[in-house]
Amino acid sequence: MDILIIGGTGLISSSIVRALVARDDRVTVLNRGMASRTLPDGVRRITCDRVDVARFQRAVAENGPWDAVIDMICFRPAEAEASALAVRGHARQFIMTSTIDVYQKPATAYPYTEAEPYGGLGEYATNKVACERILWAAHARGDLPLTVIRPGATYGVGHGPVHIFGGAYADRLLKGKPVIVHGDGSSFWPSCHADDLAQAFVGAAGNEATIGRAFHATGEEWITWDQHHAIVAAAIGAPPPRLVHIPTDVLARLAPERTSWIVDNFQFNNIFDNSAARETLGFRYTIPLIDGAARWYDAMKATGEVADSDADPFEDELVARWERGLAAAGA
Repeated sequence: MDILIIGGTGLISSSIVRALVARDDRVTVLNRGMASRTLPDGVRRITCDRVDVARFQRAVAENGPWDAVIDMICFRPAEAEASALAVRGHARQFIMTSTIDVYQKPATAYPYTEAEPYGGLGEYATNKVACERILWAAHARGDLPLTVIRPGATYGVGHGPVHIFGGAYADRLLKGKPVIVHGDGSSFWPSCHADDLAQAFVGAAGNEATIGRAFHATGEEWITWDQHHAIVAAAIGAPPPRLVHIPTDVLARLAPERTSWIVDNFQFNNIFDNSAARETLGFRYTIPLIDGAARWYDAMKATGEVADSDADPFEDELVARWERGLAAAGA
């Protein structure tokens, strides 16, 4: 099949490109040509910034037709509108990369299914909801045959498992520094390796049974945040982490500039029923967190890219403020 990937060099899309090439598809990527990741042999690149809408639309039309177009970088309503115009009449299938954050939080029932109503907390999620609505409307008009895939937290080489404050997570664990956990650490969080997630996209591309449907594809280890940090620490050879629990609403007041993801996402249980993706896309969760985190760390260590946590004192200072407050309260 002839497949166009809008993006193609990010964490997830790099894994998709490799998997499609392994399936003997003819793969073309369209992007600005600025990413450091190299493309496999035989993959064609169209250098184009989708912000230039007229040029973007010409590039899609003139290099097609496409059996499938996978849009990995549709984040804003204007980008969804541009994609809908660009692929109209030039693709047998359009696959939008959305997010599980489009669902309302908390869920009406757990685990989440694709029937969960739209919600979306925060700018990223609300923009994704708007993008989905635009593309579903185009699908209803007959302008494009739409499939939507909603990944959850994804990690891999070059992008590690989530820590609520980001930063030099591996080094922090290795040095035995305290790690802040929102709430009591008991909410659930599933991570999925990019190589596993890629198989969902491969299973969707060219699959007529996916047209007009949405699928989420997420991690299947329902791990609490306390367990998450303990597993990552074990995977990279760090000591058991010293976890400091701070209520989410307190974190939001102490560090509003760095806690939006905690408030909008991390505090809620994120557990999902992947039955639809397993049955229709052939999705399988095969890389447990302890193995995937070890791969991530080993790759960073091999290239000397393990960031120094001493360069960002934010978390240490926040722990100190919290512990001073507890001491003052006699706790």
